[in-house]
Amino acid sequence: MTASGFIPKVREHKFHEAVLARLPKEWEPWPDDDTSVNSDEALSAFLKRSTKGSFSWPKQPIVFLSDPHADAEAFEASLIAAGVIKREGSNLCEYRLTKFGKKAEIVIGGDCLDKGPSNLSLLRSLAHLYRINADVTLLAGNHDLRFLMGLLVLERSKDMGSQHMFVRMGRKVVPLFREVFDQYLLNTHWQEGLPSEDECREALFPADDWFENFPFFAAGFLTAEGIDREMRKMESKIASFEDHCADAGMSLQQVYAAAMKCRSLFLKDSGEFNWFFQKMQLLKQRGSFLFLHAGLDDHMAALLSKRGVKHANRAFKRNLMTQHLFNFYYSPLANTFRTKYRKADLPLTPRGAKAVKKAGIHVLVHGHVNQHNGQRIALKNDLVHIEADITLDSHSRKNEGLEDYGVGVTLIDKKLGVVGLSSDYPKAKVFKPGRKGQLTGANQ
Repeated sequence: MTASGFIPKVREHKFHEAVLARLPKEWEPWPDDDTSVNSDEALSAFLKRSTKGSFSWPKQPIVFLSDPHADAEAFEASLIAAGVIKREGSNLCEYRLTKFGKKAEIVIGGDCLDKGPSNLSLLRSLAHLYRINADVTLLAGNHDLRFLMGLLVLERSKDMGSQHMFVRMGRKVVPLFREVFDQYLLNTHWQEGLPSEDECREALFPADDWFENFPFFAAGFLTAEGIDREMRKMESKIASFEDHCADAGMSLQQVYAAAMKCRSLFLKDSGEFNWFFQKMQLLKQRGSFLFLHAGLDDHMAALLSKRGVKHANRAFKRNLMTQHLFNFYYSPLANTFRTKYRKADLPLTPRGAKAVKKAGIHVLVHGHVNQHNGQRIALKNDLVHIEADITLDSHSRKNEGLEDYGVGVTLIDKKLGVVGLSSDYPKAKVFKPGRKGQLTGANQ
């Protein structure tokens, strides 16, 4: 049986043909192999939730696309795979919404920046999606927010909690600064009025006593494992950051100049990408599904149970440009786009999972943890997670032994169920409970 019920048949441009050729042509009920679930109980837990009377599907189809990581081709190819756009030319941003695209809600699961080959092109392609009036929700990712905090700390006093935030971005942000320098500053008088190389180093790097004082500052905010992890990360990043800049052909003066240009592009009202952080949300709830970048902890679970998603998003907005960057980045709010459920992260216990379900949330849909065989369903303390970061960007794929850029999305629809499309898995994975509680295919 083919997957014609949800694989788009679009032939308007050769790019479409190349995208469709990489997609699965058939579907199968969501498999229970190790690459598709994290435990034998994961699918049965999903089934149990989704057949309860309190469970509800989104009212309109949801297209979830997460972690494009600055790969604009992968981003647009995945939107084509979902059937929400038609590409009408050979260039990026030459696309329009399909009939399905006009009725679907597109949720971008965060991490638009870093790693990939085309940060600015990705942003412009996302801006075009807004321009053609697509129903888009942009969620906060840890890479996106680290970039914002790195920019904010440049013009603030060097408090102990945030002075490391610029270098903490690490090597993955260097290509973005290279792009900005080449597109906006190259062949200009960019050096005029700029601090010296040594002064730029002092502005970008934490003070010499940071390693000695940070553990005392962070005590009470971070777990002991979290402090140790942060110190190890910073030892590596401080030692290598300047070398990564040099490998990209950039002096620290050039990095500083590019960073200041980014402040203008992203933070000023007139900036080309001012909309990016303005539109960003922390969470999106549709029916019994909660969309976010990473995951939850007990504090956020209690907040959602007592105050709801709207309150959490308002709190996120109020804290986004806060003067207390440390307090924000290591808070339960930020754990939502940072956690991988490690010992260093704020914990999610069965008590937190129970509180989330009390808030009407039965399934978390997120990115952050990349997969190599399409989407995966995981059970964490009796809370169902759909892990939907399917490794789209060509930079990560090359490093991880995968070919070309990735293509794929997660579709959630009350008629089709949950459909995992990925160019890295031979069939579309489909989860839809039957009338009597059995798993069925999407076309049955």
